[in-house]
Order: sequence, then structure tokens, then C-alpha cells
Amino acid sequence: MRVLAVADSDSYLKWAACLLGDLPSGCVTELVVVRTPIAPSPEQIAAAVGGREAPTVLSARSVRRLAERTQPDVILVACTGPVVDVLVAEVLNGLRPRPVFASGLPGISVPATEKAWLFRSGCDLFVVHSEREVAEFSEIAARLGGGGAVGLARLPFLRPELTSRGGNRVVFATQAKVPREREQRERILQSLAELAGRRPDLDVVVKLRALEDERQTHNERHHYQRLWREMGEPGRLAFEAGSMHDQLERAAGFVTVSSTAALEAIAMGVPSLVLSDFGVSAEMINLVFEGSDLLGTLDELAAGGFHDASPAWCAANYFHPAERNDWAGLLTGLAIARPRVPARSLLDGPEHAAGRRRARLRVEVPPKMLRAGYKAKRRMRRYLRSLT
Repeated sequence: MRVLAVADSDSYLKWAACLLGDLPSGCVTELVVVRTPIAPSPEQIAAAVGGREAPTVLSARSVRRLAERTQPDVILVACTGPVVDVLVAEVLNGLRPRPVFASGLPGISVPATEKAWLFRSGCDLFVVHSEREVAEFSEIAARLGGGGAVGLARLPFLRPELTSRGGNRVVFATQAKVPREREQRERILQSLAELAGRRPDLDVVVKLRALEDERQTHNERHHYQRLWREMGEPGRLAFEAGSMHDQLERAAGFVTVSSTAALEAIAMGVPSLVLSDFGVSAEMINLVFEGSDLLGTLDELAAGGFHDASPAWCAANYFHPAERNDWAGLLTGLAIARPRVPARSLLDGPEHAAGRRRARLRVEVPPKMLRAGYKAKRRMRRYLRSLT
């Protein structure tokens, strides 16, 4: 089975690279990045793919030509929602023979949203990562129609053989979208600085998804490194990008508001804290952690209080037995099925044409034009806010 994976941002690239590694032996795989305003930098690409050969960054048209030349059995569209839709419905439409289109979400997807399903309803397989997510998206699929099968995979970076060696680091995993307010982010930095002051034996690290001048899947209005500089606070905080796994290998504690990296920390046996000071809700992307025993406060962080996750919660959320994973079997079945009925996108139709045109612009306007301040740039910014 020949599989082409196309990613558009740092988080989706990491997900795609890991997912390809979980395919059955004998699969021939190729990974590329489609050029968009949120394409990862060379440093982000290297961190996302680990020791794998760095993927080429291609225009949308070059991705089409690559698919025509190599004729993959499967195209894994590992992209944000609007880009998935436009790649499957327009850029890659009409390939002969038609490949199986697979997509999914790279991290925590609770609660499941209709928006995520709608953008990916043109795909034959939708990959998620917990029994709970399968149930929730299957309910949406049954209610709305469209799309294809819902498959279960372990989150690719949750590898049981990887454990922390222990160390003296406390790692705070940032996230672009939450918390939203500057004051909330400043409170987190102050609590981290308080911990560093109380515990000189600890190295307190703010693990960034991207440096200030790098793009990521979602816009980050108040970048932590810039905030810390503007605050002018004394204190021992380090700001580092790169591999989360490398940070957790040396961690004595982990903290986040809602990052998927919390699952990596659990898998590696690192005591953790998920901050609840700003609410526990779908908007804060931390609703899934209810019942995990990991929710705690900034006061606990400042005091160095970290917890172990509830085994019962782990079993229901992302740490299911390996034999429950069915995504690769579903993918193989779809690839060999003859005749094959393609998935039906719920976004086909005149009422969605304008949104699809904007998305196509995002994957086709040259980077030079994006930097020049054309109207397209403003359109892209507006559309970035709708990413899923």
C-alpha cells in the first residue's frame, strides 16, 4: 500500500509523521508539507519528524502533480479543517484511480465538534484517538451524514517504551489558543517564577510550540517569551522550543492549561498538573481532564504540587488497549475495496463556495504575496480564525 501524507502545520506534521510509523510493514510512505501561511519553519519541521528525513515543502499544485505521478493508494490529509476540504474537494479531486482520503485530528478532540466533521466529511476515514472520541464523532456522523468510517488509533507519540529518566525540570507546555487573555498568561508566568524562586534545585522551562517569529497551527496573540520580556520580572525561567519528548525525559513535573503534551507526560510517568484557574470547559480545551485527578491551581503550581493520573480515566481516554486500534485495518480495507463508494462531503454546494474559494487562496497564493500586505493577507487572517 502506497501512502502519501500531506501536512500544513507543525502539530499536524508531527501527527502525520508518527501515524505513518504505525502503518503495517511493507507500506511505502511519503510525507510532504503543503505551503500555506501556517507552514512550519525548518526548525519546526526537524523537531516534528525526529530522525525521519525532512519532508519537502510544496505548493498545492506541486502536491497535485506528485499525486498524479506516484498514484498513491491512500492520501493522508493531515491538515487544518479548511485546508483538508479544499485539498480533497478541489486540488486533489479527479485523481485516477481515486485514492482513499484519510484525515483526523492530532490531539485531544473532546468534546467532538460538528465543524471538525464538516470540514473532513469528504474523507473516507476519520482518525481519532480514544473510545470516547469515536463514540462522539460517530454520533455526529449518524446525525449529519456525509463522511466515511471513524477509526481508532493510539495517539502516535504515546509509546509505552518511552519513560522519563527523571530529572530536575518542571516543564510548562504552552498552547496558542488558551488562555486567551494577557493577564491570565502573566499569572501563569508569575507562578512559574515563584516556583523557581522557592525551589532553586529545579529548572523551570516554558516549552514553546514556536518561537516568536515562527508560525503555528493557531495564532498566538500573547506569546509567552515576549510577555516575559515585557513584564521585566526577575526570575529563572528558560524558554525553549524543540522536542517535547526531550523535555519530558528530564522532567520532575509537568504543567499545562490544556496541551496534548499532558498525555505524553502521563505516558512517560511524569507527575502533572492541568490548571483549572481559568475554567474547565470546551472553550478552554480541558473538559476532557475532568475526573483525571490532574486538575489543580496556580497556587499548587507555585508550591510544586503535581499529581498522577487516575487509572480509570486513562483507560477511557487515550490509553486504551492496543488491540482496540482499528484505523490501519479500516484503511487497508478501504484501499483494496472494489467497487469503492467515495465519501460525500457535506460542504459541496453553492452555499459553501465562497468559503472554499478563500481556503483555496490560502494554499495557492505565493508566500511573497502574503508578505506584501495585499488584500489576500487580510482574507487569510480572517480565515485563520475559522481553523479547526
